[in-house]
Amino acid sequence: MKCVSPCALPKAVVFDLGKVLLDFDYGLLARAMAPRSRCSDEEISRLIEQAPLLLDYESGRLSTDEFFHALKQATGYEGTLEECGRFYGDIFSPIEPMIALHAALQARGVATVLFSNTNALAIKLCEARFPFILDFGVRIYSFEHGAMKPEARLYEVVERATGLCGADLLYLDDRAENIAAGAARGWRVIHHLQPEVSLAQVRDCGLLD
Repeated sequence: MKCVSPCALPKAVVFDLGKVLLDFDYGLLARAMAPRSRCSDEEISRLIEQAPLLLDYESGRLSTDEFFHALKQATGYEGTLEECGRFYGDIFSPIEPMIALHAALQARGVATVLFSNTNALAIKLCEARFPFILDFGVRIYSFEHGAMKPEARLYEVVERATGLCGADLLYLDDRAENIAAGAARGWRVIHHLQPEVSLAQVRDCGLLD
């Protein structure tokens, strides 16, 4: 695949989902589950965010049913998957300036890619609640490919799906290790921390007025 010089405009913009387009707080899920569990909300938060359980789910090694069963076993949670799903959906909130950026790029005819470490339940909930997600021409989710950022083989999926590589791709992500993996492939990268800074950097790339 032939890669272009950075002098040309990027041909596609690759967006991370969590903390870039949607904020999330697993503490909200833990606090909702705790009254029907034998664990405190702090213990549930640690289980979800620090234990390998979520990693196994987002890498596709566990199905939704297997993940929920393991979560129930670990916490003593007495609710149903449907109830837990409602709690899970409530952890997400839109980051409006970045969603507007995506819409502006699409209006200019710039191809966009959604590139996320995520799981089947989260995506089902988010696609239903935030329909802008379905506007992405390409959506690459870790659980569907058995790999997670910053593993190189997931970045290769983006390149194959778009037919682009190197400086043809502009990539926004909030995690430094994910950005570093993109930069190592020659992608143009923006380490997203604040919407106004990311918007300015996209503008500097010539994709916005």
